[in-house]
Amino acid sequence: MPKTKKAAKKPVKTEGKVTRKTAAKPVSAPAKSAAHAVSPLAPKSFAKLPPLAGVRLATVAAGVRYQQRTDVLLALMAPGTQAAGVFTRSKTASAPVLWCRQKLADADGQARVLVVNSGNANAFTGKAGMDGVREIAAEAATVASCSVEEVFMASTGVIGEPLPSHKITAVLADLVAQGAAGNWRAAADAIMTTDTYPKLATATAMIDGHKVTINGIAKGSGMIAPDMATMLSFVFTDASLSAKVLQDCLSAGVGPSFNAITVDSDTSTSDTLMLFATGKGARHPAIAKANDKRLTDFRRKLDGLLLDLALQVVRDGEGAQKLIRIDVTGAENDAAAKRVGLSIANSPLVKTAIAGNDANWGRVVMAVGKAGEAADRDRLKISFGGHVVAEKGLRAAKYDEATATRAVSGREVEIAVDLGLGKGASRVWTCDLTHGYIDINGSYRS
Repeated sequence: MPKTKKAAKKPVKTEGKVTRKTAAKPVSAPAKSAAHAVSPLAPKSFAKLPPLAGVRLATVAAGVRYQQRTDVLLALMAPGTQAAGVFTRSKTASAPVLWCRQKLADADGQARVLVVNSGNANAFTGKAGMDGVREIAAEAATVASCSVEEVFMASTGVIGEPLPSHKITAVLADLVAQGAAGNWRAAADAIMTTDTYPKLATATAMIDGHKVTINGIAKGSGMIAPDMATMLSFVFTDASLSAKVLQDCLSAGVGPSFNAITVDSDTSTSDTLMLFATGKGARHPAIAKANDKRLTDFRRKLDGLLLDLALQVVRDGEGAQKLIRIDVTGAENDAAAKRVGLSIANSPLVKTAIAGNDANWGRVVMAVGKAGEAADRDRLKISFGGHVVAEKGLRAAKYDEATATRAVSGREVEIAVDLGLGKGASRVWTCDLTHGYIDINGSYRS
């Protein structure tokens, strides 16, 4: 978020964002949060995404919430583009989420336009919120010469504030005219809120000997505990794949990536992950099923890209100083292992201990016990960074406080829990909980 002068107006809470009722002269294309430096876990350099056949991108500062800040992204896709998506399961989902769910069915997977805005989530905005979505879709369809059924949308920002849809519709024609193939960094910038850096990833894959490209962007920093996908993320490929195949690939790939991360245990109203295939790349043979062996490399590369983007989100968790990986094995089944992992990952006591370089393994014991899954004290084994700290119902015989402390003192921390009951396993990712998170989320209200 760009730097702003202090405003006299009452603060308001956003969907994981820090904003104020009035902002004075923010700079454009923010590179970091207004109040916080770039996360120490940020990548050393950003991926340079190549042009992707069948996709043109454009961004603009429409003044949705701030002036002179890029806040609208338009992606124009070639005719015949196929789409798939996974969305929040929140019972208070935003108007764009409701629209996209319906349009995936109505358009039979066809997509031509994606419109994304930051600064306003268009969530809990009643009939006016959906009317705004329809207005944007109608205008986008007109200027892009497509059906409204082929227009998809996403919004992120303030919850409960009316969306100034007229500011978005006013810029769509220019965005269509200005769209270019290489604007990936600008696209990632335009959807940022409290993010301290843009999230981008790219990969190439082979389908029956033909090379295809996959590009993706994401945003997210707070209100991160996906229940399907996460925050906002958009992935594009020039492969020629049907909507059904894309949906199968995406639904499988989201499990160990976006659905395996948490920052603060809160699921957003706006979580949206969409995958688009333009079919304008290499002419590979038709693939009818996602389990076709010719799609093996594509699925592996897509899964890797989704995990890359998801981890960039966790590394940018609000106030985060450490990335924490939690591996749970020996559970009754994989689902049980994941629930135990998330119980640990979402524990404020575990996360604050790690923030303070405290090897307090008793808090991990607590989190395992409260998960509601089968556990046996005498079979449980806990390790920090490969150093066993507890086993056989006791502190480990070879436990060493200094070694355990070193294991939780770096930028990346590994916690392993073996329940000793079965073959279930899962890996989840989180970050530590610092005072920085309180500074961000205690300085405004909704």
